[in-house]
Amino acid sequence: MDRISSIKSLGKEDQWDIVIIGGGASGLGAVVDAAKRGYKTLLLEKNDFAKGTSSRSTKLVHGGVRYLQNGDISLVIEALKERGIMKRNAPQLVKDMSFVIPFYDWWNSPFYGLGLKVYDMMAGKMGLGPSTLLTKDETIELINNVKKDGLKGGVIYHDGQFDDSRMAITLALTATNLGATLINYSEVTGLLKENYLISGLEVLDRESGEKFTVKTKVVINATGVFSDKIVKLDQPGARPIIRPSQGVHLVLERVFLDGPHAIMIPHTSDGRVLFAVPWHDHVVVGTTDTPIDRADEEPKALEEEIAFILSNASQYMTKKPKREDVKSVFAGLRPLAAQQGDSTQTKEVSRHHKVNVSTSGLISVLGGKWTTYRKMGEDTINTASLVAGLKEQKCKTKKLLLHGYDENTDINDPLHVYGADRQKIISMGKPRDNDSLSDKFYISKNLILWSVENEMAIHIEDVLARRVRCLFLDAKETLRIASEVAEIMATALQKDDEWITKELRDFKTITQNYIL
Repeated sequence: MDRISSIKSLGKEDQWDIVIIGGGASGLGAVVDAAKRGYKTLLLEKNDFAKGTSSRSTKLVHGGVRYLQNGDISLVIEALKERGIMKRNAPQLVKDMSFVIPFYDWWNSPFYGLGLKVYDMMAGKMGLGPSTLLTKDETIELINNVKKDGLKGGVIYHDGQFDDSRMAITLALTATNLGATLINYSEVTGLLKENYLISGLEVLDRESGEKFTVKTKVVINATGVFSDKIVKLDQPGARPIIRPSQGVHLVLERVFLDGPHAIMIPHTSDGRVLFAVPWHDHVVVGTTDTPIDRADEEPKALEEEIAFILSNASQYMTKKPKREDVKSVFAGLRPLAAQQGDSTQTKEVSRHHKVNVSTSGLISVLGGKWTTYRKMGEDTINTASLVAGLKEQKCKTKKLLLHGYDENTDINDPLHVYGADRQKIISMGKPRDNDSLSDKFYISKNLILWSVENEMAIHIEDVLARRVRCLFLDAKETLRIASEVAEIMATALQKDDEWITKELRDFKTITQNYIL
């Protein structure tokens, strides 16, 4: 991906078939689908790819055991199918993760035993492994630091795990390979209309300040929790279509989950499930579900959310995590589709996605989750092609192998998420350029240069939060190495000391949100 040449294309193209606003899961799923069908497609992202919700998930590719409990069978079936497709098309990014649910009440056993067998059956040939009831001793053997007092037994089941922002960058690279144009830090400031129908957009390059007018046959609003802002550009008096909900996660050292399996806590104090999941040699614990009135680009974890996670996690772990054990805390906002008569309990709002079309032709894709990103893209482009009057083309993404596809990847290799690009990264520069700048996580000079030269990273945060996941693993350690990263980036981007000073100041401000 080359941002400079992509920006130049804005002034060259007479008219795009499709312009997509938003570089998160839904927008990236749509741009890959559109490009694969052969449509001339442009994606514009106000910040960086996956800057918002799409880099702040629980890192799971799952059908949704909780949705099964709530009776949302159609969503579970769709998600399980998409889980299998996602793993098949990007095995370097999606792996099997086994989950253990400990039982402390005998009545839990029949529900989860039978319910998870149904879960397995729904997955069919796409299943990752059979669920199995466990005795008390077997449960302890699998998670030897689980709380043993009152433990009756458990069940083990299988779902998927992935690296969310790395999946986002992989989709961006896939779309680029297919001929699409993608640009980060490009803000849509207005919509153009002819005869009351949308015909184009006004775009601001946030890096240079340059403004562009872009003509297109159809516009897709895939901005997640910020969808209402684009809708109001189209119809200033429109009612809100998004109901944001905040989810917070805490990251701990691996010792708090002594074993290869994740834990699913089925009943917390607010009725949600809680996960403790191994991820990049750390443990991600979450999440919360807090209704939010306003969507911020940098959401902050509330004290009550942090206390909720620590309290509930402590009940299931022999080694009880405390505030000082938290290496990073991150908050994400779920773009739930608003419904009439919604209660304040956002955990009851359906995770099904919706595709809306306004009277002026603006298409908005709402709701959904990472696991169903591909199906969201398919449904969105089906609608867009009709609205734009494009030549009918069937969806071709079900068996589309994503950029870097590598079915023989070693998940223990810190470079496994790069798949087939791994050897290219290692071969850059001198051998010592592959040495890690930290002993807390893996980040090398080569990884930084690869992010800048091939993945459109232009700010320190782009590299340390999303191209490499340092900020999400250990915020204080990330801040410690930021200066060295800035020096490497400045040389590659031909920036001066003033740029380094500003970047470090901005990054330090952002990092405070990740430190307790």
